[in-house]
Amino acid sequence: MMKPCLTHPQPDENGYFGNYGGSFIPPRLESIMKEIDTAYREIRGDPAFLEELGGLFKHYVGRPSPVFHAGNLSREFGGAIYLKREDLNHTGAHKINHCLGEALLAKKMGKKKLIAETGAGQHGVALPTAAALVRLECDIYMGEVDMCKEHPNVVRMRILGARVIPVGQGRKTLKEAVDAAFEGYLKDPVNQMYCIGSVVGPHPFPMMVRDFQSIIGLEAREQFEELTGRLPDHVVACVGGGSNAMGIFTAFLDDSGVVLHGVEPAGRNLEIPGEHAATLSKGSPGIMHGFKSYMLQDEEGEPGKVYSVASGLDYPSVGPQHGYLHDLGRVRYHAINDKAAIEAFFHLSRREGIIPAIESAHAVAHAMKMAREGETGSILVNLSGRGDKDIDFVVENYGAQYGIQDLS
Repeated sequence: MMKPCLTHPQPDENGYFGNYGGSFIPPRLESIMKEIDTAYREIRGDPAFLEELGGLFKHYVGRPSPVFHAGNLSREFGGAIYLKREDLNHTGAHKINHCLGEALLAKKMGKKKLIAETGAGQHGVALPTAAALVRLECDIYMGEVDMCKEHPNVVRMRILGARVIPVGQGRKTLKEAVDAAFEGYLKDPVNQMYCIGSVVGPHPFPMMVRDFQSIIGLEAREQFEELTGRLPDHVVACVGGGSNAMGIFTAFLDDSGVVLHGVEPAGRNLEIPGEHAATLSKGSPGIMHGFKSYMLQDEEGEPGKVYSVASGLDYPSVGPQHGYLHDLGRVRYHAINDKAAIEAFFHLSRREGIIPAIESAHAVAHAMKMAREGETGSILVNLSGRGDKDIDFVVENYGAQYGIQDLS
């Protein structure tokens, strides 16, 4: 049984990855965040905690998730494309990895309720799943636009016992859901724990979520070497907040021969503000939601409007470690538009029999692009989630284009 590794050299004691990170929070929360940080640092070195979490990963989540050689795609494009199948996890995505860790931590701290935001609904499903397991209440805040797009996941959340709270402000998507969840958390930070859904937010959350997700890369590294006899030449993952990407990148950061690629959403038009959510491609350093990182901003320095066909990627900032790796040049960040992502969604479905989440389809699209343009090295894609949640939306908006005429 592979256990997660929860000890890494970064961030520093104040939660900074280079110039990014930190904790920009109201004074009343400072002692609460310090308590969470202290509790996490205690449990991450506790063999009993690691054994419990590792056991849940194996017997509850179904880890290790396999690495699959996508032979049909590889033959078609001339490359060597492999998929880390996080879509096969219980709940259908990578989110369950950190949700179990956060839920166990909250339980040990004596919290009574878990609270969170969600965009695509994968974190929104994984957290009430973990809450049910450890017998805690759960509130999920979700933008009304995303609730319509991701209706199957809304139903799952409610079946699992979560209270799903619609958010009708602004664009009614992920950023507004985070705002509302934070307001809900402030009402009772003593009895509630805000379980942030990505490697964002004030310290210690970018560190915690990265650590819990690092199981992806630990497995993938061992599996890929066993399968091929060497490490991959390229590792590709989609980036919104950036949890699935940090999960797989972490195991390869010290391998200079492995090129890491983060894929952001170019939306409808990368050159028009508000028509994309490519934070690292088009943003600049700023502070929002309690941390400093790259951020898409308006003329007043406030979070800018963002858009993506993928509800889990339309966030105007990005995890601080991504900002640090961007500046170092250790990770190459690219942008894939809606059209290419939807093409990859159908291509993977019809060539390999795997329906990906639209978020993950951005990474698949970039891998296909690399292979099409002549990249002959091996490409490992983190297939971070499955597309069950997206099928109604995709068929309604793109079905006719892809030969799906009748929903009856």
